[in-house]
Amino acid sequence: MSAHAFFVTASGTDIGKTYVTTGLIRALQARGVPVSALKPLITDFTARTAPGSDTALILKALGEDVTDQAIACLSPWRYEAALAPDMAAAHEGKTVPYDEVVAFCAAARDAAQQKSVLIVEGAGGVLVPVDDRHTMRDFMRDLAAQPILVVGSYLGTISHTLTAVEALVNAGMPPLAVVVSESEDAGIALADTCAAIARFLGPVPLLPLPRNSDAAFADLADLTLAAL
Repeated sequence: MSAHAFFVTASGTDIGKTYVTTGLIRALQARGVPVSALKPLITDFTARTAPGSDTALILKALGEDVTDQAIACLSPWRYEAALAPDMAAAHEGKTVPYDEVVAFCAAARDAAQQKSVLIVEGAGGVLVPVDDRHTMRDFMRDLAAQPILVVGSYLGTISHTLTAVEALVNAGMPPLAVVVSESEDAGIALADTCAAIARFLGPVPLLPLPRNSDAAFADLADLTLAAL
């Protein structure tokens, strides 16, 4: 027995992956669904940033205490530089052990009970390098995890979003959904941006996520459960 794995990725960095990850965790928990989560690779991580880090926010959503041990369990590979994982690791004279990272997540998936959900949050966007040969897209493929693509609503997001979708679809990994997280001071109506993107998505669902609203998470949870 194993969990069904979903991979929260994005069209870029600082788009809202952790906001979507934690919102989906809470929405699934509200439905009584067993859910676990991992952020195996995290950058910009120091003793100072740890309490407010993505990993800490995920632990809080899971209802777990934020301790050093709990952080290490969710994010075994932590790097200080605010860079792509391969670059951040290189700053410390290291390389990301890609096969170990994939195996770690696969073991968590396989150990979980059937009809449960494992959410893996990536670092950066779809094609961010993990090491010299692999990107986040390779990571989702090798983990057999279905992508959930988080994008912004800023000027320029239409091209960024459709490029990320095409990169996933062409690799045989269409996203479960495209979540359009409203960007701060976007200057463009969220509905207009969503309408422009939706014309090119085909069967991929699009979920608008207005700022300070959790309404989309219920719909995302429903899509997640339908995929189990």
